[in-house]
Amino acid sequence: MVTPQDIERINELARKKKTEGLTEAEKVEQAELRQTYLSGVKSSLRHHVESIKVIDPDGNDITPKKARKARKAQYDKGLRDTL
Repeated sequence: MVTPQDIERINELARKKKTEGLTEAEKVEQAELRQTYLSGVKSSLRHHVESIKVIDPDGNDITPKKARKARKAQYDKGLRDTL
């Protein structure tokens, strides 16, 4: 999980890179922080997509098959109570 301090550090390193450049250690740190951040974003997005359910005006579930599979995967992971 990315903390606000991690995001601040990512931004701090980005600013430093533009002005004075980064040391090798800072480049490694920046890459690790970015990877952690991207993993969190991808995980969050996947969770949101898996929880989507499309209902038509008549109340029928018209969720595409691909999304249903994702919702089933979420149910199997214990992240959802119902399908």
